[in-house]
Amino acid sequence: MKGISYTASGRQRKERSIRLVFFAIALASIITLGLILLFLFMEGLPIFKKVSVQDFLLGKYWYPTDDPADFGIFALIMASIAVTGVSAVISIPLGVLTALYLAEAASARLRQWVKPVVELLAALPSVVIGFFGMVIVAPFLQDVFNVATGLNLFNAALMLAFMSIPTICSISEDAIFGVPAELKEASLALGATHWETIWRVIIPASISGICTAVILGMSRAIGETMVVLMVAGGAAMVPGSLFDPVRPMPASIAAEMAEAPFRGDHYYALFATGIVLFAFTLLFNVVADYISNRYRQVGAATL
Repeated sequence: MKGISYTASGRQRKERSIRLVFFAIALASIITLGLILLFLFMEGLPIFKKVSVQDFLLGKYWYPTDDPADFGIFALIMASIAVTGVSAVISIPLGVLTALYLAEAASARLRQWVKPVVELLAALPSVVIGFFGMVIVAPFLQDVFNVATGLNLFNAALMLAFMSIPTICSISEDAIFGVPAELKEASLALGATHWETIWRVIIPASISGICTAVILGMSRAIGETMVVLMVAGGAAMVPGSLFDPVRPMPASIAAEMAEAPFRGDHYYALFATGIVLFAFTLLFNVVADYISNRYRQVGAATL
């Protein structure tokens, strides 16, 4: 009995130690994130002593080196929204449908070949994708659509979609595979077709995981820097069509930070742009999390 009690006590101490290690790691991550946010706000808020929040967000002109300077990021905001929106229209259907095909229609042998390729695409460096967009896609778009330049919004959206599809596909496939086999078998036993089972059972049961996949894919797209810096065209203007050159917020920060005088107005304006980008990312994740939780409940009620 004494040996058993010692063993139980040792196991409890080990579990407490492991819990403390995990807590310390989580706390370190939270503290690091908090310090980053603190630094971001400390360096970004001083610009609002020179320009109002309304003029900064809704100003149409971004000329930070002029005298007097113009610090309006409305064109940068619209470029980020447009590029991310077009890439979402392309990547979400392709990623989810590819995941459905691999999980429900493809043979096991084909899946064994395709799944590693998809995961390999997710690991491609963004600079390689950007270089591909510059050298291959840009001349192709310029010739086919007869536009002034192939470095434009559509090119950037295509490259971001190319980056997002592997993430969306891989995580969505895992979520679909996680649906219990009993649910599928019960649906088929009741006379439903394979398509009806996919639409009425599998998708509602895995919608939470699919939404998580979309969140991760779009989060990568909206915060991506190198691709949009290389292929978006770099023009700080509100896009009027898919083939206009644009400059999303991450590209502007990356392109100009090295040239901005330290603790000058331009420097502060770029950090304030980072605050806006952070707010957009946070809002996107909150909305997506709300949708995920809502449809998880709806799916559970339907099943």
